[in-house]
Amino acid sequence: MFKLALRNIFRHRFRTTMTLAAIVFGVCGLVLSGGFVRDIFIQLAEALIHSQSGHLQVSPAGYFSHGSRSPEKYVIDAPAKWQAAIAALPEVDDVMMRVHFSGLLNNGKTDWPIVGEGVQPSREAKLSSFMHIVAGRQLADTDKFGVVVGQGVAQALKLAPGDRVTVLLSTADGALNSIDLQVIGVFQSFSKDFDARAMRIPLGAAHELLASEGVNTLVVSLRRTSDTERVATALKSMLSPAGLEVKTWVELNDFYEKTIALYDQQFGFLQLIILGMVLLSVANSVNMSVFERVGEFGTMVALGNRTGQVRRLILAETAMLGVIGSVIGVALGMALAVAISAIGIPMPPPPNANLGYTGFIRVVPGVLALAFAVGFAATLLAAVLPAMRVSRMPVVDALRANV
Repeated sequence: MFKLALRNIFRHRFRTTMTLAAIVFGVCGLVLSGGFVRDIFIQLAEALIHSQSGHLQVSPAGYFSHGSRSPEKYVIDAPAKWQAAIAALPEVDDVMMRVHFSGLLNNGKTDWPIVGEGVQPSREAKLSSFMHIVAGRQLADTDKFGVVVGQGVAQALKLAPGDRVTVLLSTADGALNSIDLQVIGVFQSFSKDFDARAMRIPLGAAHELLASEGVNTLVVSLRRTSDTERVATALKSMLSPAGLEVKTWVELNDFYEKTIALYDQQFGFLQLIILGMVLLSVANSVNMSVFERVGEFGTMVALGNRTGQVRRLILAETAMLGVIGSVIGVALGMALAVAISAIGIPMPPPPNANLGYTGFIRVVPGVLALAFAVGFAATLLAAVLPAMRVSRMPVVDALRANV
């Protein structure tokens, strides 16, 4: 049956070529669009991880829900001990301490409300590979009273590297405290909202400002993002008895989940469009082929073949076209993905973001399998109705087509 189907395919070369072109175009489009969407997911994830949140964050229970207004009430006891314990896990690349505060930043003329972080400069510089320094440089361990500010803060207060600023806030005891700092650099992260309010100072300066040695979070950087869930599960079992909770970067960035849901819906709709396009194109071609060969099928039935064999022959021919077209489409899509990725696709900043990026088309096995399945299924479905109609045609009417 399949040998005969293969001979029939190559007997009608022009029609076969047009059918294959429709299948290849649809499958190739799915490979390219799916790979592009996956690249958006990956680059967005890495931007969020390596500019703000890290892969995991550990904090006292309740901090992520209620600690933003009173971070001084949620302090990790013996943070150095837990930092060393977490860093001992083989999947962990580094662990860094952060203390959070809010107050007013003054440039001598104007106050600006800020959300600040006391950080370990050298460790944060290693993590924050997606944080672009637009002026000056990153904080270093030697900058005892240095500060880096977000681009929005710098624009609001007209700050540049070398300027002096003062931070004013209320300590946990209710007293006012201030500290004089020198601007070391201006950064631009993935989030415009974050840059409009954020500043970072060395951990020692933050402790002096807050009159406390507390640490609110331990930020965990992993060697591979794919290990996030496994390491989170291990840390939860280790840290929960000590009253500490663990949040993954996905839980910390609800913007990411919403973006993923949006693009998944768009890509699903695109799949339906391509499925319909391939279905209609192939159905037209199969209809023409089948009804031009009505006399041939009538002769087969007259010679003793059952109508079911005729139906299976038509479906076998179309299935082979689907397999050949889908394989060519996947191969062509992979080749185009590699070629386009070698050049790169300049992309504007996403919504609520500051930084543009270079897009690529990822070759993802799941997307390749889905594209092949859609191409094959659409082709096979397109042949069902014509095969049923011609197999039910009376033999006399079918033979009359030979006259």
